[in-house]
Amino acid sequence: MFQSHIGEFAGLGVSVCWTVSALFFEKAGHKIGSLSVNFIRLLFAIGFLGITTFFTRGLFFPTDATSYQWFWLGLSGFIGFFLGDLLLFQSYMVIGSRTAALIMSLAPMLTAVIGWFFLDEILSLKNITAIVVSVLGIIIAISNRKMKLNIPFKGFLLAFGGAMGQAVGLILSKKGMGHYDPVAATQIRALFGFLSFGILTTVLGRWNKLGQAIKHTSAMKSVTVGAFFGPFVGVALGLFAIQQTKTGIASTLMGLVPIFIIVPSAIMFKEKIRPQQVIGAIVSIVGATLFFI
Repeated sequence: MFQSHIGEFAGLGVSVCWTVSALFFEKAGHKIGSLSVNFIRLLFAIGFLGITTFFTRGLFFPTDATSYQWFWLGLSGFIGFFLGDLLLFQSYMVIGSRTAALIMSLAPMLTAVIGWFFLDEILSLKNITAIVVSVLGIIIAISNRKMKLNIPFKGFLLAFGGAMGQAVGLILSKKGMGHYDPVAATQIRALFGFLSFGILTTVLGRWNKLGQAIKHTSAMKSVTVGAFFGPFVGVALGLFAIQQTKTGIASTLMGLVPIFIIVPSAIMFKEKIRPQQVIGAIVSIVGATLFFI
């Protein structure tokens, strides 16, 4: 069973990794700001990825990648690592993280639709049902009675742009990667995301603030842990997942972070677990299970 569903298991592994990274990035973000966290996490990730490929492939940088792979993976890194994250973080400021997360739960469906058009990935009725049930569980878990349906259109567009960035980033990754090493492919994406954030830091004149952030010991520890489990292990595992299964399925399983994060977030940030979070978690688990039946 494991071998036949290795892509699906990898997708679940991504959710676990991203849950850990989200907790530590949030912790660091409160201390040094999101822009500094984004820049430093990608710098660390490039180093982690390079060390890994040096021992597994004999290359620190992916110099053996073709121009085709550099183009599509680089574009994926710009859209997924940079543009998507920028829009998502800005949406937090306009409509709040809970409402933004609700809109971001559309990412698996967007990925499935785009994959259908551009990669000719046809999903079975069972897989479509599993995606719908899993996303429904996420919506139940992250929503609350006070959430207003009338939100600023600008905030909706920003969060939807974040979801599109995640979806398009995955599709472009699969198109550019082919059978290429997922870890090396992740490094190409991270390099382009890192360069993009570097340009933005220059334009905004934030290098001094970034220098101060690097000296913040406790924040750097959190960023290091987050970078290891996020853009290093998590993203590489994610690219392996889309190599082994359809992008819509992989995206759905990778999108279960709001479910996995409920308990550890409650412990780390002393948040109360609500009944609907438990119900949503159960619904999402049922949906995820359908992929393996």
